[in-house]
Amino acid sequence: MALPPLGIDHYTAFVALTHDPKIDDPALEYALARDCFYIGALGSKKTHARRVERLKQAGVSDSDIARIHAPIGLDISAVSPAEIAVAIMGEITSRLRQSTRKKSVAA
Repeated sequence: MALPPLGIDHYTAFVALTHDPKIDDPALEYALARDCFYIGALGSKKTHARRVERLKQAGVSDSDIARIHAPIGLDISAVSPAEIAVAIMGEITSRLRQSTRKKSVAA
């Protein structure tokens, strides 16, 4: 797996884009185990439902599965790849800012 040398941790936004369960599922499990602040996966609701079943069979908890944003991106009715990228980055930014607010309120 190519991910270990990257230093993925809780400061990482992780996005799975391949549509290949052999690649995405282990990568999502890896990101969940490293507490990435954002974890997202490209695909439809139907694709994500199948992903959820595979992850459950692999022993991933319901609470960890709930941390995966899917379908990925803000609902802005994106169609083109550029619009989808903007929707994804918007969702990542929103999650980052929510994390920052929660930490400052708790302090």
